[in-house]
Amino acid sequence: MTYFADTIKNAIRTVPDWPQPGVQFRDITTVLQDRTTFRKLIDAFVHRYHGHEIDAVAAVDARGFIIGSALAYELNAGLVLVRKKGKLPFHSLVEDYKLEYGTASVELHEDAFKPGDRVVLVDDLIATGGTMLAAARLIRRVGADIVEVAAMIDLPDLGGSDKLRAEDLNVYTVCSFEGD
Repeated sequence: MTYFADTIKNAIRTVPDWPQPGVQFRDITTVLQDRTTFRKLIDAFVHRYHGHEIDAVAAVDARGFIIGSALAYELNAGLVLVRKKGKLPFHSLVEDYKLEYGTASVELHEDAFKPGDRVVLVDDLIATGGTMLAAARLIRRVGADIVEVAAMIDLPDLGGSDKLRAEDLNVYTVCSFEGD
């Protein structure tokens, strides 16, 4: 956890029973709309990866784009978008995964990375890990090396970070929330 973890965690709004009963939705818009907290969030990631020779930040659709674009800019790295299926216009690779309530797919341009590129994979949160695992598999399929999988929030009780670690991925999150 980072020096700013408490500030960032306290700024995240919890919305009970959304999008369905029993779910505690972690709303990051409150972090983004506060200029100081948003800066602290990006700084936490920048300080983590500064000096690690990162070639690209891979950002997961869609909230990962917010963190990923600012991080890529600060690290002087490329930004690669991992999109929901059907959103990329060029030759793409597709990976299916399970959600808490169904299935989905993500895709990546087949020329998004050069073999050996050092990549940080970023999203807003890790829940069951399905989206991040699918994105990581795509990145590895094109031959890039994943330095770390990173997110603002970890929901450890849902097991996603453990699944990522079981796939030999390093995981970093700024803060975590017990329960779901």
